[in-house]
Amino acid sequence: MSLFKARDWWSTILGENEEFDQGCLCVADVDNSGSGQDKIIVGSYMGYLRIFSPHPVKPGDGMQPEDLLLEVQLREPILQVEVGKFVSGTEGLHLAVLHCRKLCVYAVSGTLGNVEHGNQYQIKLMYEHNLQRTACNMTYGPFGGVKGRDLICIQSMDGMLMLFEQESYAFGRFLPGFLLPGPLTYSSRTDSFITVSSSQQVESYKYQVLAFATDADERQETEQQKLSSGKRLAVDWVLNIGEQALDIRVVSFNQTVSSVFVLGERNFFCLKDNGQIRFMKKLDYSPSCFIPYCSVKEGTINTLIGNHSKMLNVYQDVTLKWATQLPHIPVSVKVANLQDLKGVIVTLSDSGHLQCSYLGTDPSIFQAPKVESREINYEEYDAEMKELQKIIKKATKTHDILPKSEKHKDLTVTAEVSPNLDAESQAIDSEVKAETVPSVTVKVTIQSRVTALNPSLAVCVQAPLAMTCDQFVFNDFEPDSSETVVLSVFLKGNCSPSELEGSCIVSYDVSTELNPEGIPKVAQCDFRLPLRLVCFPAPPSKAASHKLTIDTNKPPVSFLTIFPDFVDPSEDDQANVLGFQFLTGSKTTLLASKTSQRYRIQSDQLEDLWLITKELTLRLEEHFKKQNCKDFACTFSGSIPLQEYFELIDRHFELRLNAEKFQELLAERAVQFRAIERRLLTRFKDKTPAPLQHLDTLLEGTFREVIALADAAEENQANMFQAFTKLKSATHLVIMLISLWQKLSADQVSVLEATFLPLAEDTQELGWEETVDAAISYLLRTCLSKSSKEQALTLSSQLCMPKDTSRLKKNITLFCDRLAKGGRLSLSTDAATQQAAVMPGGCATIPESDLEERTAIPGSAAALPSRGQIAKQKSQPGLSEDAAEEAEKP
Repeated sequence: MSLFKARDWWSTILGENEEFDQGCLCVADVDNSGSGQDKIIVGSYMGYLRIFSPHPVKPGDGMQPEDLLLEVQLREPILQVEVGKFVSGTEGLHLAVLHCRKLCVYAVSGTLGNVEHGNQYQIKLMYEHNLQRTACNMTYGPFGGVKGRDLICIQSMDGMLMLFEQESYAFGRFLPGFLLPGPLTYSSRTDSFITVSSSQQVESYKYQVLAFATDADERQETEQQKLSSGKRLAVDWVLNIGEQALDIRVVSFNQTVSSVFVLGERNFFCLKDNGQIRFMKKLDYSPSCFIPYCSVKEGTINTLIGNHSKMLNVYQDVTLKWATQLPHIPVSVKVANLQDLKGVIVTLSDSGHLQCSYLGTDPSIFQAPKVESREINYEEYDAEMKELQKIIKKATKTHDILPKSEKHKDLTVTAEVSPNLDAESQAIDSEVKAETVPSVTVKVTIQSRVTALNPSLAVCVQAPLAMTCDQFVFNDFEPDSSETVVLSVFLKGNCSPSELEGSCIVSYDVSTELNPEGIPKVAQCDFRLPLRLVCFPAPPSKAASHKLTIDTNKPPVSFLTIFPDFVDPSEDDQANVLGFQFLTGSKTTLLASKTSQRYRIQSDQLEDLWLITKELTLRLEEHFKKQNCKDFACTFSGSIPLQEYFELIDRHFELRLNAEKFQELLAERAVQFRAIERRLLTRFKDKTPAPLQHLDTLLEGTFREVIALADAAEENQANMFQAFTKLKSATHLVIMLISLWQKLSADQVSVLEATFLPLAEDTQELGWEETVDAAISYLLRTCLSKSSKEQALTLSSQLCMPKDTSRLKKNITLFCDRLAKGGRLSLSTDAATQQAAVMPGGCATIPESDLEERTAIPGSAAALPSRGQIAKQKSQPGLSEDAAEEAEKP
């Protein structure tokens, strides 16, 4: 921060909510008064044109009414204002105003007022030009060396220079290689236009070259006509500055030498006429505007540079001579002669703060007032300190991220699923190939006890399920009010879902009296969709590739009781056997043993067993709960189908590898396509036509390859989504079987679910395989570790896609083996340490009798049973698969 601030000589605020930029400020004797006093001309993007002549009684005074000579609102935004000799037949100064699609030239004149009334000023439109292209900026000067008048050059947003010889349009030229417009100026000494292109190069174009180049309006003519209409536009000189430019100026305080100043984003350049660098200055701040204003010492030039730190720096070439503080960030700076005061600095901010200031030397230093001495009351200070400590303790007390549940909730949300399917299906754009895709209605009710602000409802179901509408926004709820919405859920994707659960989430705010922390509140409820939404009754199938047997401790229940929506009461044979057919086409059969307390689920697809098994266990629990039976339990004594599960993992991983290959091939073909395009564009732009050498055929072939690869990648993405959905269903099934097999508690089941189902969606960057592998590896090294050496091993902190699934499958097999040997799941480090201390192997000792009753995991190298165990298993009824089949035949 500078010690000295810019001394305010005169200032004002222009309008309200108006915007200004670099070209909106100009100082000149626009009314041709001949007194040598400049006027300040300001145009805004709101279309206001203002002319000021400051006359403060004393420095620092604000604007007086008579300081504003003229204020008029034009119809269009004002991009730039300039003053020059723009009218033919006179050398008087006129005002040029640039709009987006129009250039207007005005004459400003004043009339002496009578008695106490001040002078009256008005503007008169001399001529205007309607532009065919959107303008960006303009410059003016004696183009071509004309005497006594100024011509105007306008740069359009698409790179066309439009030149006007006062009242008439001269010609237009397109800049070569144009992308975005940059600052533009004119050098009268070299008769050339200088700009900074989007390629970060300072480029100079001679006026004569522009005049004789190909006319921009003839671009649509044939190649032969173009060649005869003029020469190709060539640049005079080019200098690469390596950054975008904010502004560019040409000054000539010496008749023999002129300099080109370029203000970049981080550097300040001074160039010679031929484009060579005279000097450059690296800036340690972000500049906003600049102006070279005089030459105090021969061979040097003084420059004002404003920056975004509200500073105005004065440089003599590259030497900093002065720095002063401004009250605003300047977007434009000028030097003017006002009221016999030469060198007044005029600055304008983007919000309309216009200030005339000078550089003073009286520092603005704050001096703290003297503090009156008084006696210290220690008791009062001690009481205040205790009060402050209470406040600090309360503020630093750790709070839960979620607010604590209240006894009476401010807002409750309930979801009611219709017991029957919709009479007329509401399915939209379903990919299922079935004749009819059913839908079910869900009615969501929101009840509020207090005033709920900005409530919104989001309803979520797992893909491939979909809803007719999933987002709802309401007006503020009044106290004791309710709102009800109705939506329909249906199967959209052509595969069975892994879950039939859904959730409703309402987010809302309450008043600051009830919620001083301002934390948004959330109310949530879950709902379960009926099984009939994704499958329907079908004849049972006798043969199946995959079979599971669930044991219970209660007599079997008739399917007429627990599956009334799938059986026909008139058919007695459906009491013990029931068939389900999913909308996707696959079938699943459910059997109940007549002689034992077992149920069998069989299907040709492993993933199809999950929904039926889950539905069976839920309906059995509900049935026995209604009968006040609290000791009902399900167990599983069969083998975990790991080999079939591994096949689904391999299928999903293969599709992920295919997606990676498609991505690489698409990138290669895209690079090839762009390279051919560049070659073709070079051929088409060349003035001398050359044969295409089959580049067009190669371009078309590459385009077809890109489209084919994109279609294949899209199809692979759809297949990968289906494979991931099947993998999730099979994972849910494996988790259930492990929990029934080892009789895991609810906490252990939650750890198991977090390990095997960490992702709701699968992506190339973070996939299911590497995430599950990392989670299982962590459990094997903590709560399931054999020794302290395994606990000391560190895991890789970076997840990346593996080369294959062998490590994952090995870890899953080892995981099940450690559970079979008595390992228990826990995320607590203390529990893992205690478990490792039970025995050197890391697991508690298992009695031989108990081990005989457990079934080994087939296909697992780490859990192969002994011959004695196999013999004992075969001797026990119900554990052999063949014996179970014979026992369960109806």
